[in-house]
Amino acid sequence: MLSYRCTSRCRHCIYACSPEWDGGWMSHEDLNLILKSLSGNIVPAPGGPDRVGLNHGLHFTGGEPFANFELLERAVLAADELSIPSTFVETNCFWATDFDEARGKLGLLKEAGLKGILISVNPFYLEYVPFERTENAIRASLELFGKNTFVYQLEYFQRFRKWGFRGTVPFEEYMTFEKRENFLRNVEFFLMGRAPYKLKELLKGYYPSRSAGAFFREPCVTPFLRPLHNHFDNFGNYIPGFCAGISLGDIRTLDDLARVGVDTKRRPVLRFLMDGDLEGLFCFARDYGYVESCDGYLSRCHLCMDMRRHLVSAADFPELSPEEFYRHLET
Repeated sequence: MLSYRCTSRCRHCIYACSPEWDGGWMSHEDLNLILKSLSGNIVPAPGGPDRVGLNHGLHFTGGEPFANFELLERAVLAADELSIPSTFVETNCFWATDFDEARGKLGLLKEAGLKGILISVNPFYLEYVPFERTENAIRASLELFGKNTFVYQLEYFQRFRKWGFRGTVPFEEYMTFEKRENFLRNVEFFLMGRAPYKLKELLKGYYPSRSAGAFFREPCVTPFLRPLHNHFDNFGNYIPGFCAGISLGDIRTLDDLARVGVDTKRRPVLRFLMDGDLEGLFCFARDYGYVESCDGYLSRCHLCMDMRRHLVSAADFPELSPEEFYRHLET
């Protein structure tokens, strides 16, 4: 993650990204340190190092990585020099103002060693990114990267084309085209990040609001500790999976972290989460003044995040990083 800064402030964003983030871009020094730490530990896509896969290789993301194209290009070059396999970039396509612009930027990245691209398409980006820019980027990507082009999510892209969308479309207007029962059909949607706060009333129609205790015995949507699809941000945080606002340690000292392990005595929130003990974390948060929401929770992730948001404001927990993430959840 080159930055949490983004040209959009999407209502569903897992990482609470926006243009307002104070935290800047990954420094060149940290970029080199992190890539060197990761090199040798990245598993290539099943088709080989020149192919890409959503859970293989290394992807550059944010925030919006194209908002600092110089840094993105430097990152791709550095990864290529370290022979890191299956590299790709994620983008909302705000920069693809026309086909030539899209092809020019992607051509530079391909020359630098980039193997593929993931293009984000959903109703939340559509509020900020004119749909024709998405089409420009997809057309240029297919020409340059071929099968290494992912459209996420293709279901929404097909709907937007069917309805002839042009320009940006406010979410409320989009929902006048969409049948309520179809909104989440055939798509992947995570009830974490901003979504439970910014989309709560809408999502109640799909997910029943439940008490905290109803989630104590449920497993996490994805395992908290896993060997694939983890994230590393511009502050050096090693983020387990999609669990934004949580740090296992400093990725810039990965060898030390691997050798010593996580110090759970100094990081009690991690101890509960690593043990899968959400009830224990609930009791711990309650000791710090947390009060269960009378409106209930939409998911286990929603409950976990709400408790962590309170704990950040109540005391200093180094594992709850970056703190700014929690301030941007409802903005």
